[in-house]
Amino acid sequence: MTRSLRVVFAGTPDFAAESLRALLAGRHEVVAVYTQPDRPAGRGRKLTPSPVKALALEHGLPVHQPASLKAEDAQHELAAYRPDIMVVVAYGLLLPQAVLDIPRLGCLNVHASLLPRWRGAAPIQRAIEAGDRESGVAIMQMDAGLDTGDVLLERHTPITATTTGGELHDRLATLGGEALAEALDALAGDGLAATPQPDSGVTYAAKLSKAEAALDFSRPAAELAARVRAFNPWPVAWTRLDGDTLRLWLAESESAPSATGAAPGTLLESAPDALRIACGPEGREVLRVTRAQLPGGKPLAVRDLLNARGERFAAGQRLGETIHG
Repeated sequence: MTRSLRVVFAGTPDFAAESLRALLAGRHEVVAVYTQPDRPAGRGRKLTPSPVKALALEHGLPVHQPASLKAEDAQHELAAYRPDIMVVVAYGLLLPQAVLDIPRLGCLNVHASLLPRWRGAAPIQRAIEAGDRESGVAIMQMDAGLDTGDVLLERHTPITATTTGGELHDRLATLGGEALAEALDALAGDGLAATPQPDSGVTYAAKLSKAEAALDFSRPAAELAARVRAFNPWPVAWTRLDGDTLRLWLAESESAPSATGAAPGTLLESAPDALRIACGPEGREVLRVTRAQLPGGKPLAVRDLLNARGERFAAGQRLGETIHG
């Protein structure tokens, strides 16, 4: 029979909260939770606790929010919990070697990719953007490198032609919690084999920015459609329409486009349910946008957007001409 482990949990956003929720439903004892300091949020910029903190407080768990774990007093405070293991999920702070060495079984990380592909900050979105057909979660034994530790357990999930960043995020958050619970049960019993990451196939998932969500319509339609899906729900792909920001939430490449003869970014005759935009080299391809958002409005299916504001989308308009950077 496996015994219960003493777990210190460190995480911040919704993705991490799913792993904490899975731990709280299991047999192991969460003795403390570490999360980022409260941040201003909303129109009033009111200090708001992280999703992990909110969940921890609901369950009466001790919560710590140090600005850093490099200070000796913070390390002593953590060590006083005598953790068997520390679980880290999208925490947002670097763990120095002194912290990695505190738990008896070390520190585990739930990472939202199939390592070594997409180490780094934004693995979910980068996988979709790159056209990957598969993603997953890796339970990794942490070391001093950036997502370089040995992998203890992996779970896979497909990426389809319609998968958005938000959908994959939610699916991997659930999968990560399930895999974490399985890994801890195994470590408390007979253990898990640790597999070193291969040297080949390493890619890095750079942090997302709003600026890179601006679409360049000289790029191929399939690439643009993947970027739109990857950046839904954040930072949301965008372009300019008569100087206003038009946000693009869902799009696909037209299956059999013909040469349009239009400059990239030209709004073609719209279908009843889509904005058709010339793109690719010399405007030879077509991006079909099926969900979009005008300033001050909500994201709408393009059919509804055209019914309400069709005058804004005259054929022949050039999108993106005022994009800078």
